[in-house]
Amino acid sequence: MGYLDHIAACNVHDIDRFRPFVADRRHIGWIRRDTVEKLAAFPDVFRIRDDSVTLHPRLGSPDERSGAIDAVAVRLANEWGYPGLRGERYAVAPRWGEPPVMTIDRGVVSAFGVRAYGVHVNGIVRRPDGPFLWVSRRAPDRLVAPGKLDNMIAGGQPAHLNLADNLVKEAAEEADVPETLARTARPVGAITYCLEDEWGLKPDVMFCFDLEVPDGFSPRNTDGEISGFTLMPVAEVAERVRDSDAFKFNVNLVIMDFLIRHGVLSPENEPDYVDIVRGLRRGW
Repeated sequence: MGYLDHIAACNVHDIDRFRPFVADRRHIGWIRRDTVEKLAAFPDVFRIRDDSVTLHPRLGSPDERSGAIDAVAVRLANEWGYPGLRGERYAVAPRWGEPPVMTIDRGVVSAFGVRAYGVHVNGIVRRPDGPFLWVSRRAPDRLVAPGKLDNMIAGGQPAHLNLADNLVKEAAEEADVPETLARTARPVGAITYCLEDEWGLKPDVMFCFDLEVPDGFSPRNTDGEISGFTLMPVAEVAERVRDSDAFKFNVNLVIMDFLIRHGVLSPENEPDYVDIVRGLRRGW
């Protein structure tokens, strides 16, 4: 196993199995053919063509579109076993920063192939013997990647918060980081990948932040999503990413980006350097 294996694993999909999903004359997602067949049962919500799936033009406002998709999602869950609604809303737009066409429940994001966003925070401790990273372990009851290692702080981007406020919220819930400290996190870029899962497509964007925390600070989970934290030397973190699948699948990409930005991975010591750099930003 190597760094490029993690990038490849996050970008496994066959776009020919999907049709573009269009709303308000804008391309907002991708729907797999098996789901398209089920959506034919909702002619008052979808117009299905050979080359696309379009929300019915009678759904003229974001609220109307959101409500219609929610009703369909409930039917998909009840009749065909799709994921149920999770009560967390994501904004849907063709590009980051554009006015949302609608919102969608987190549970069915991949079924409609809409781009989801999240925040990932590297918790850094500076010591005389080198930098360390706080690494969390996901609780064993998590729906995704139970028991895997994770960033100190990470979470999806809900529709009702801006990035900074969401980071503060996730920092408090996942690691008990005070707001004053959380707001010192520095935005350092974005990572993209496009992965086909059991239900559809995940063209995701992870906004990355570096947060330097005092040597005496110890994170403490408050929402039950994390079972514990370990302070690891960056060199050890790099080895675990390179040689194992110990980390949650997409967190490997966040750590590789950290290693590149901080000079741990360089053109001199990593023969796949160029391919790694290019691979961290796919699927825009």
